[in-house]
Amino acid sequence: MKKQHKIDTEDTIAAISTPLGEGAIGIVRLSGKDAVKIADTIFRSKKGRLPSSFRSFTSHFGHVYNKDVVVDEALLIVMRAPKSYTKEEMVEISCHGGIIPLRKTLGLVLENGARLAEPGEFTKRAFLNGRLDLTQAEAVLDIIRSKTDASLKVALGQLDGRLSSALNRIKDELVSVSANIEASIDFPDEDIEIISEAKIRKRLGSVKDDISRLLETSEEGIILREGISCVICGKPNVGKSSLLNALVQKDRAIVTHIAGTTRDAIEEFTNIGGAPFKLVDTAGITPTEDVVEREGILRSRGHIESADLILLVLDAGSHKTDEDGILLNDTEGRQRIIVLNKIDLPRKISFSPSNEEIVVEVSAKEGRGIEDLKKMMSEAVFGGKIRAPEGAVITNMRQKEALRNAREALEEAIKAVDEGLSPELIAIELKGSLDSIGEIVGEVITDDILDRVFSQFCIGK
Repeated sequence: MKKQHKIDTEDTIAAISTPLGEGAIGIVRLSGKDAVKIADTIFRSKKGRLPSSFRSFTSHFGHVYNKDVVVDEALLIVMRAPKSYTKEEMVEISCHGGIIPLRKTLGLVLENGARLAEPGEFTKRAFLNGRLDLTQAEAVLDIIRSKTDASLKVALGQLDGRLSSALNRIKDELVSVSANIEASIDFPDEDIEIISEAKIRKRLGSVKDDISRLLETSEEGIILREGISCVICGKPNVGKSSLLNALVQKDRAIVTHIAGTTRDAIEEFTNIGGAPFKLVDTAGITPTEDVVEREGILRSRGHIESADLILLVLDAGSHKTDEDGILLNDTEGRQRIIVLNKIDLPRKISFSPSNEEIVVEVSAKEGRGIEDLKKMMSEAVFGGKIRAPEGAVITNMRQKEALRNAREALEEAIKAVDEGLSPELIAIELKGSLDSIGEIVGEVITDDILDRVFSQFCIGK
């Protein structure tokens, strides 16, 4: 049984909506029925006017006050309901972008009746108040987290409602068929035109094809959103950290001649061929009695197990060791690229890869072979450069799981039609399919789903 989420907007929420640190401006945002009233208690324009007298979406220069003491110069904008992001009364105060003025301003807002917003609560209210559906709310987070032009393009399309529109077309067709079937059940003696089983079968088959086409976008969509987990592994001192730095083109990891410098995984995103790669530089894997180093190695193995792509680094300037052999065996059969590093040194390694094995020779120190490696990494994902799919795209596992459930229920409905089962059974399966589609856009929602979506947001968005 799906539990509908209750809308609670009795309180007014507030948060700092810009990253903490020094900057030109920082924004304190309020939303709720008392937002403007609270702003009246702490802000006056240069002309002595209060925010409650401001026209919506006009910017006013003035001061934030703690009683009669000036806290900061600021610009204030009132956004009146329902034409605001949350469809509630909203206020944004643009202060100087330092930690002290922002925290003082937020503190005054909280002292005067607001409470601190939870992560993603502004967008959550936008969803609950009907400003966005759930796919569009997820798109807001995707835009913030976009790592490439392609991922940004997909997220903007999602925010524009491309996926919602595609799902609504599917839903409308299912509702139409379901309504006809239920009419034949509820009003058997009425003069209602009932569509034939053959037409029902054809229409449901067409919807199933539409769902399948959407599901086909999920692999690329999820990679564009979440990135490819690419683990750099190898024994100590083979140049894993140097390779990470060469791939991201900056000194992200500490590099020394001392083995075991990397004790824990270092993660960095980079754009390769239009796809976001999450590179993970792991601790060198070798027998050790050091407690900290041993824990780092355990974590390295965990990263290797969950990786989408493995870069197994071997030292071309040294002889192959038992540790190399263990890693080659442990990662056999996985999506991997063998990286022979240190080709700037005299070659000593003896290594005979299979014909299917991808081997790239590089010098991370000198930057040689890095572009070839990037090309091979890109080829490992969809055979080359990723482009943002046109139209509707499934971008996360929540959407994919629900759409799979919708297709499975629809397949059961088609099976019931083919076997000549009762209309009641067909109607039950169609309702299950509709409920799963409703989960994607947020028409059928539970607190667990909301928590799963909005807990990923930062406070202030």
